[in-house]
Parts: sequence; C-alpha cells; structure tokens
Amino acid sequence: MNKVEAIPTRSDYINRELSWLKFNQRVLLESCRASTPILDRLKFIAITASNLDEFFKVRVGGLKMLHEVSPGKRDVTGLTADEQLIEIEHEVRQLYEQQYESLLNEIEPALFAQDIRRLTIDDIEADYLSFVKRRFEEELSAVISPFMIESLEVNKAFPLFVGSSLCLCVRIERDRKLELQPTERRIDNAADPTVDDEDHAMTPCRFAILPIPKSIKRFVSIPHPTAYQFITVESIIERFVQHYFPGQVILECVPFRVTRNADMSFDEDGAGDLLLGMTKLLVDRKTSECVRLEIAQTASRDCEQFLVQQLNVSSREVYRCQGPLVLSDFMSIALTPGYDQLRVPDWPALQSPDFPITADIFEIIAEEDRVLLHPFESYDPVVNFVQDAARDPHVIAIKQILYRTSNDSAIVKALADAAEQGKSVCVIVELKARFDEERNIMWAKQLERAGVDVIYGVRGLKTHAKLCIVVRREPQGIRRYLHFATGNYNESTARLYSDISYFTCEEQLGDEAVNIFNAVTGLSVPQPTAKLAFAPVDLRARFEELIEFEIENAAKGKHAKIEAKVNSLSDQKIIDLLYRASQAGVTVNLNVRGICCLRPGVPGLSDRIRVVSIIDRFLEHARIFYFLHDGHHRAFISSADWMGRNLDRRIELLIPIDHKRCRDRILKSLSCYFKDNINAHELQSDGSYMRLQPSPEPAYRSQEQIYEECRDLHAALRHHQTTLFQPHKPEQE
Repeated sequence: MNKVEAIPTRSDYINRELSWLKFNQRVLLESCRASTPILDRLKFIAITASNLDEFFKVRVGGLKMLHEVSPGKRDVTGLTADEQLIEIEHEVRQLYEQQYESLLNEIEPALFAQDIRRLTIDDIEADYLSFVKRRFEEELSAVISPFMIESLEVNKAFPLFVGSSLCLCVRIERDRKLELQPTERRIDNAADPTVDDEDHAMTPCRFAILPIPKSIKRFVSIPHPTAYQFITVESIIERFVQHYFPGQVILECVPFRVTRNADMSFDEDGAGDLLLGMTKLLVDRKTSECVRLEIAQTASRDCEQFLVQQLNVSSREVYRCQGPLVLSDFMSIALTPGYDQLRVPDWPALQSPDFPITADIFEIIAEEDRVLLHPFESYDPVVNFVQDAARDPHVIAIKQILYRTSNDSAIVKALADAAEQGKSVCVIVELKARFDEERNIMWAKQLERAGVDVIYGVRGLKTHAKLCIVVRREPQGIRRYLHFATGNYNESTARLYSDISYFTCEEQLGDEAVNIFNAVTGLSVPQPTAKLAFAPVDLRARFEELIEFEIENAAKGKHAKIEAKVNSLSDQKIIDLLYRASQAGVTVNLNVRGICCLRPGVPGLSDRIRVVSIIDRFLEHARIFYFLHDGHHRAFISSADWMGRNLDRRIELLIPIDHKRCRDRILKSLSCYFKDNINAHELQSDGSYMRLQPSPEPAYRSQEQIYEECRDLHAALRHHQTTLFQPHKPEQE
C-alpha cells in the first residue's frame, strides 16, 4: 500500500519577511556575545542597522505598495500585506530595543574602559570646546544650509531631502521679540509618553530643517594624549545651532532620519533608453514615499507630530531611538586602526599554490581544473585571469557578466585595456543591480568609451550569473578558458564573503557557456545544454529533476541524500518537493544563511530535513548543491538561490563540478557547515532558531575549519612542488 503524502498547509510555511528579521536578529546576537571581541561586537551592531535600512527600503516599501494595489492578497502563510507590516513593526521594535541595550549598556562601557569614548558636548573639557567651535565655524556652518518651514500645511515648502540622510529638526518659538539675546535658548524636549497624539494640540511655533550632507564625516575626533575620543557631528551642530537663527529662541533641536521606498520598478517596455531610464529611477528613489521615520527619544510631541504630518507617515512607522541614529555609521569606529587587540585575529587570505605568481595562468588551467574557496584563498587569481587575458597577445576575445563591482575595480580597468588593445570585449553590465545602479552606470559608460561592447542586461530580467570567458588562439586551435563563480566580480566583497571560483577549459562547458552568453547578448533562443542549466530556461526543471531522482531512489529503498547551501529558500515549489523528499525517506541537510520559509522537523512532513544557519566573521554567500544520485555524487555551484526570482526572473547558471579534486574540495567544505556547533543556529519546527552548543560534542567552527584545511592543503602542495624537478624546455617553433 502506497504511503499517503502529507499536503502542506499555510501553517507549514514561514513568512518570508519574518524569517529575514530572524536572520538579522541572529546577526545582532553576535553583538551580545561576551566572547566576541568588543570592536567586532560594535561591527555586528553596524551590520544589523545597515541590513535593517535595506529591509525597509525594499521589503517594507514593497509591502506598502502591495497593500495599496491588492490589500486582500495573501502570501503563502495566509497573511495580507498589512498584516505582515503589523508583524514586522512588532519584531523591528524589539530589534531596536536589543540594539540600543547592547550598544549603550554593554559595548560603549566596555569601549570606554579601553579608552575609546563617544562624548556628548557636555563631556568635552573647556580647553577643547574652542576646538569644536572652530571646527563648526570653519567646516560645518559653511556646508549645512537650514530650510525654514514657513507654512505648516502638509507638503508645503518641506524640503525634499535625500532619504537615509541624517537631519536635524529645529523647533523655534514663534511670536518672540527679535531683540532677545542670542544666547537665550530654552530646550523643551520633555515629552510625556502618556499623551495620545490624537489629543495633542501643537504649540504655536516655527520649524526648520538642517540636512547633514553625506560628504560630512559623522564623527569628529577630539584630541586626547592617550584615548581615542569622538563626538557625533549632530551633537556639535545642536550645540551651535543658534548660529543659524540669531535672536530667536530655540525650543529644541533633535536628530531624525527618513527611510524612503526603494522598491521602485522601471517600465522597460515603455523606455527607449535603459541607461536614461535607470538614471531617472535613481533620482525618483531619493524623494519617494517615506516608509520609516527615526527620531531621537528626546523629541517632543510637537516635533514628532510636525514630522509625521509633513512626511505623511503613520504612528506605527515612527521609531524613537534611545541613542544615536544611523548605527550603520559606527562601522568606521569598529574599523578604527590601531586596536587590533580588540578584534578577532586576522585570517590573511592564502595564496593558492595552484596559481604561482610567475606561472602562465592559462597553462595552469589547461593542465587541470582549479577551484578556489574565497575569502580563505586569495581572490588575486581571478583578477589576474582578466588582467592576463588583457595583456596576452594570443587572447582574441573576452566575454564577461558584471553584476556588482568594487569602486576601484581592477577587473573593469583590465577589460577597458583589452578593448583599447584591439581585442574583442563584450560585457553584460546589469544596470538593475539594486543600490549599485549608479556605480554600474559609471562603469558602463567608461567601458563604452574604451571600445567595449556593453549590453545593459536583458529586458525584463536581471543578469545575475557570474561568468567570464576568455577566447585564446593556440597552436591546436581556439580554446575557451572559463571562470564560473558564486560571487560577484568585486575585489572588496571577495575579502568578506565566502564564495567559490571554478576555473576550467573543458570543451563542452566552453561550448555551452558561449552559447548562453551569445543568446543573452543576441536576444536569441539558447540551444539545449547538457551540462549547464540556465535560468529562466531550464534551471528550475533541472533542480526538480535532481530532487525527483532522489525521491525515486528512496522509494526503491535506496539511500538518498540532498545537501544544499543557499542564502535564501523561499520558493514554494522547491519547498514542497523537499517536503516530498523527506516523506519518501531522503535525508535533506540545508545550510540557509538568511530567509528560510520551510519548516523542518514537522512530524509526517519534514522529519528528515535539517536546517542550519551560520553567522560568523565572513558572510556566507556561496551556493552549493549535492545530490547522492545513486552513488554518482552530483555536485554543483550556482549564482542562484532557491527563490522564485532566481529560478524564473533572472539570468542564472548552475555549473556541474565533475572534476574529482575540485568536487571533493567543495563537498568537504559543505560538510563543515553541518558540523558547526560554535556559530550555527538550527531552525526549529516552530520557526525559532536554537544556537548549537559544543558540549558534549567537541567544539567545531566551520569557517575556522575550512581556513585550516586550506592552509594544510597549501602546505602539502608546496611540499610536493619543491620535491619535483622542473627542467626548462625550449619554446616550440
């Protein structure tokens, strides 16, 4: 008799937005761990704040628009957009409370003990107050311009300042004689939290806004012989705010910040020029709808009510902050040089012996496929691959996809150099990479000026695949050298994100990669592929086929297993397939960094599924997939997560790793994540996460273990290389 499969209901899924907030909470918990060095604890505070900023810009902004367009539409868990926003507000307020509790009551006192001190204006000794005043007069007063609000009518004369910028709201007493002494300043910040906003009538007064340009550094160092002391720029401006309003009585001056909706779509069908359209979108985003108002805890009800009215936000979109705003700026304090003893010991990137500096990189790849585990292993070979291709006289063409790049990209410069030397260079630059649009527009223009054929992505899709193809003319004919990756061509993030690079010149992979690239640039239908899978054409089908194969084997009584490492798992069809796999008897181990809408461990539904999340010094970013496949051990890397957008609405690649040495290295690293009991959190069936403990098992930290194994492998390879005699041979005619 066949086993009856359990049919998932709404309660068998986890809401995507709440799952993401759980991820950010796990990051925040790193700031609360006493075992974490104090500057690293501050770094995690900054990361959670930055994450939350993006969450509001994109996810909350998107939900607000969804509520306006389709208020009755429900997600897979049965929640409407408004119901999700209510749940989000509750969770976010808890995050704020935890952030400031950790910062003000634990981290800053510990930093003070280490002579790293954030001062208030009242803390500054009289001898240094003149220094601060001079800094204000010489730098700040000339740059910052006040905007007086003459009318309290909504949207009348209110400045359209850029979202996410820190501002000061100044409340000025009305109907006072101008002959008052300039020093007269009555701060009326006391706010009664019991007063209901609806019953509160505003005191007659005037308001002004002081936007602080992002060109101004957030923190000002205060001289001290032994300690590192600093003060926020808004504290200085508040102290000398009378400078802008001589003869007027300042009632209060409080910091606030607006977060604007950045989840704005661009109508490609109605645009003749994508570059111009994306440029306009960037302008529109700066003044879009407000989705969050952050304001200092000390702000009066009058000040809050004024901003709420002018920005057209509801009370649940207002977040009062118990300490300084824009905590993401504290990353600069966390990275202050000279305090290495207050951070975790550095893990310098290892120079892979597979890529000797003096060797020909194309000879190395032609000899054998190579894999690199970043950032444990240096990103230099990837940069060198493109730079050497630009210089090599035998290289005739370079084809590359750029999704996100660094500010000072050596790879982009190499592509421009190659074009200027007469090589055929074609680059797909994805202009729709969110929050990197401006940088990508700049690089696209620069590459065009150098003679590169630039394609601005694909209409209706984001090009998210990571691929570089180098075409080289050799004595035996044309050969394609390939670099596939899970991470972007960004030298900066390559030092912070865990990713995989795979180099090969395998002929069939080369044929298929060129076919896919040319299909994208030529707007043609790609030819069928046997090895590479390509979204949105057949990537979903390939995953479904691989999972179904494990289900069939389990049904036959064979051992079946799936292991995957992704950033997010939210696609309902994939989740339902994994539920079926679990019920069939397949062992499923998942390492999901962030969003996970699957509930593991539900009796009769997902008993055999385990989900862990790793939060450590490097951001987990690689996508790895393993299927036992009846003992044939199929392994893949990909640019795609298990999300609907990656499988259906983006250009993505799934790359098989058939080379045994490369496959073994990748799968060995994958297995480390399921042994971690130091930085691992295991997802429970109720949607909560439980931090794993080393006892009674020995302590095991996955990222540290991978780094150590890379170091041991490199030492063994170097020893092997030194025992080999390598005679110089004359070049063949």
